[in-house]
Amino acid sequence: MNTSVVTALAALAGAAIGSVSSVIASWLAQYAQARTQRRAQNQVLRQQLYRQFIEESSKLYLHALQNDHADVAALMGLYAEVSRMRALSSAAVVDSADQLLRKIVNTYLEPNKTFPELQKMAHRRLTITDLSPYASSSIRGDSHCKQILGWCPSLISTNQLNTNLPSHSNS
Repeated sequence: MNTSVVTALAALAGAAIGSVSSVIASWLAQYAQARTQRRAQNQVLRQQLYRQFIEESSKLYLHALQNDHADVAALMGLYAEVSRMRALSSAAVVDSADQLLRKIVNTYLEPNKTFPELQKMAHRRLTITDLSPYASSSIRGDSHCKQILGWCPSLISTNQLNTNLPSHSNS
């Protein structure tokens, strides 16, 4: 074989290998970037879903403490959020959410709480901090509670009690 042909083939092979490796490197970089972006979007979706679930479930729990008649529309909304969680979250998160929903439904079956009882619960923090296990399990793969939710759920504060309860007057 002629040395000039060998040199030309070597140059072409080197150029081909260089371009293929460049294409593979850029594909891998784009794949990694897209994967990171998908993970970030999924985390944002979970954050929004968890925040909404915790806010709605705390309102519904307060309603359950005060009423015998369930707010069926709100309960169905929470069940719909749990169904969305099934697609985005781990089984532990979904189990925690299901337990919380059962707690809310069972609270409707209990006697209503009076305003003084609710204030005692708020002062002793005996509220729906059953959300704490839910929040911690839902956050397990997503870092800390404040980073995920923007706040940690000690959910029913005295302010919520004062704004959501009917006033009791002795007249």
